[in-house]
Amino acid sequence: MRVFAIITIVVLASGCAQVKPWERGNLSQEVMAWQIDPLKSSLDNHVYFSKEGSSGGGQAAGGGCGCN
Repeated sequence: MRVFAIITIVVLASGCAQVKPWERGNLSQEVMAWQIDPLKSSLDNHVYFSKEGSSGGGQAAGGGCGCN
């Protein structure tokens, strides 16, 4: 059990990395964003949740008109 905990901690800690100042320009480009247009994404989420009648997920199609 102890070995499993140590391996888990090592694997999780190895995913952390420092971003150098000269690399931040590459990471701040538009193609690296989760949502390129936050307003459109917010509208899409509103329509989806209105149709689905729930919150969370956002990956499956729902029914209804979404006209709340």
